[in-house]
Amino acid sequence: MTGGNEAPDATATAAEIARLAGVTRAAVSNWRRRRSDFPAPVGGTSASPLFSLAEVRQWLDGQRDGREVSGEVRLWQALRGAYGEQMAGALAALGEYLRGDAEALADQAAREAVDGLVADRTPTEVMDALVARLLESTARAALDGASTLRLARAVLEFAGETSGTVFDPACGIGSLLVAVGGGAVQSRLGQDTQADAARVAQVRAALATGKAVSVQVVAGDSLRADAFPDLRADLVVCEPPTAVVDWGREQLLVDPRWEAGVPSRGESELAWLQHCYHHTGPGGRAVVVLPASVAHRRSGRRIRAELVRRGCVTAVVALPPGLAASHSLPLHLWLLSRPSTPGRAAGTVRMVDLSANSPDGPWEPQPHQEAAVQLIDLLDNEVDLTPSRYVREPEPDYAVEYAKLREDLDTRLSRLRALLPELPPRGPADALDDGVPVAVSDLLAAGLVNLEGDELTSASDQLDPDYVRGFASSAANVRRSTSSSGTFRADLQAARLPRIEVERQRRYGDAFRSLGAFERELAELASMGDRAARLARDGLTGGALDPPATRDGGNSEHQSTTIEGDAAVGREDRTL
Repeated sequence: MTGGNEAPDATATAAEIARLAGVTRAAVSNWRRRRSDFPAPVGGTSASPLFSLAEVRQWLDGQRDGREVSGEVRLWQALRGAYGEQMAGALAALGEYLRGDAEALADQAAREAVDGLVADRTPTEVMDALVARLLESTARAALDGASTLRLARAVLEFAGETSGTVFDPACGIGSLLVAVGGGAVQSRLGQDTQADAARVAQVRAALATGKAVSVQVVAGDSLRADAFPDLRADLVVCEPPTAVVDWGREQLLVDPRWEAGVPSRGESELAWLQHCYHHTGPGGRAVVVLPASVAHRRSGRRIRAELVRRGCVTAVVALPPGLAASHSLPLHLWLLSRPSTPGRAAGTVRMVDLSANSPDGPWEPQPHQEAAVQLIDLLDNEVDLTPSRYVREPEPDYAVEYAKLREDLDTRLSRLRALLPELPPRGPADALDDGVPVAVSDLLAAGLVNLEGDELTSASDQLDPDYVRGFASSAANVRRSTSSSGTFRADLQAARLPRIEVERQRRYGDAFRSLGAFERELAELASMGDRAARLARDGLTGGALDPPATRDGGNSEHQSTTIEGDAAVGREDRTL
C-alpha cells in the first residue's frame, strides 16, 4: 500500500467519527444538522448511516475549533485511511514496524504518527491501545472470533500460571494467548485460519514477552491441518469458532484426537474441546470458552459422559452475559486437566456459577456460587453440566428478612404518597398553547434539542429538559406515532410540543420530575412486594415461618367482620 492513499471503501459510523474527533456522539449529530459542509452518508441506513472515512478526515482537518487530536487518534485515522476495513492487516504491519521492520508500514502518515507515540509509550502500550480500538470498531466484524478484553481477563483468572508452553489453536489476534500463563512462560504457540489475525497475534506476543520467550503463530485450520501435531502443552487456552457445521468430520473420522468419541456434525465445539485436550501434556491444563448450550445439548451427551467418566473435566464456570464479541449470550469456561500419572484423575467436578456477576468481574466465586459434584451425580441420562443445576443460593433468614421487608414497605408507602404531585384542574381561561405547537423535527434542525436513540434532551436554555421529555411522550404524541395496524413505533421527531413561556415550562418540568420519581418508587415498591410475597410463601411452605394466630395477624374484630362478610357472600351465592 502506498502512503497517503485512502482505501476507496473505507467508511465510519457516527460513533467512530466521535472517537476520531474526541467528542460525543451528540456533537457529531449537531455537526450533521448545523453544518451544511459535513459529509453526506455513503451507505448504511437512516438510523445508522456510514460516512466516507476520507471525506470525514478531510472535513475534520479543515475545522479550526481548538481541538487537539491525540497521536493515537491520528495513528488510527492514518491506518483506516491506508487499509480501509482490513484493520487486522494494518495492526499486523504496525506491530512488525514496532518490532524493527522499517519496511512493514508503508504509509508515511501512519509512520509519523507511531513514531510520535513511541516517544512517550512502550511499543506494547501502543499496540494494546490500537487493539482495544479495533475491538470497539466496525472493522471487528471482519475478525472471526476475536476474544474481547473482558473475556481475556476472565480466562486469566481461571487459567493460572505456568513455566512451560502456552498454546491457543484458534488464537485470533492473540488476546487469550498473550493474556495467560504469567511471566515464567517459555514459549507461546498459536494457530488461526486468518493469516492477518495470526500475524497480529505473533507480533503482540513477541512485543509483550521480548526475546526471552519463543513465539510461533501460524496460519491454518487447526482441525484439518494441525500445525503442531506432536505438541503437548502445559496450558491450552481457546475460544473456538461456534456452530460450524463443515468442520471436517468426514475427513477426520479416524483421527486419534477423539479420545471421548467422534463429534457429530452439529457439535464442532466438542471437536475443539477434544483437540485442546489432545494437546494438553501430562499434568497440563486446558481452559476452553464454549457456548452455554454445549453443557446440555442432547447430541453431545455421549461425549460429555465419556469426558466426565475419564476425569478430564475438572470445572465448568458459567460466565455472565456481555463477554462475547458478537452476541450477548452467556458463555461457559470448561477447565480440563490431564493427570500426570494414571489413576490420578479428579473424583469431582467443580461447578461455578458467576452468571449473575458483572461482566467486569469479580471472578473469585463466593461460597454459595460453587459446588463440588461427584462424577456419579453427573452421569445420568442427560449428563447436564450446566453449573446452575448444581449450585444453589443459600437459604435466607426468613424471619429477619421478612420483618425487614415489611418495615421497608411501610416507609416506601408513606414516601410514595408525598411524591405524587397535587395537580389542580386547569381553568377554562388558561390555554395550554401560546400558539401552534412546534414539531420536534424543527427543534432538531435548529439545534435546540438533541436526539440520541430514544433519548430526547434539551440543548438550549429556552427549553426545560423535563418539559421536553414529558410532552414528547404524551398520549397525543404516542397516538401520532402508532401505525394504522396498531403497532407502536416511537417517532420522537414527529412529536409536537406546546409553545409556552420558559417559566411555565419549568412548572410542567417540576410536575413531570415528580411523576417520574413516583413511577420509579412505585416500580421499586412492586419489586419489593413481589419479593415479600415470595419470601413469605417459601418461609411458610418450608417451615421457617408460622401463619399468624388469627386470620388477619391478630385483629379478632376484623376477623369476625371478615367471617360474617364471607358468610353473607355465601348466602347470596346460594340464593343466585
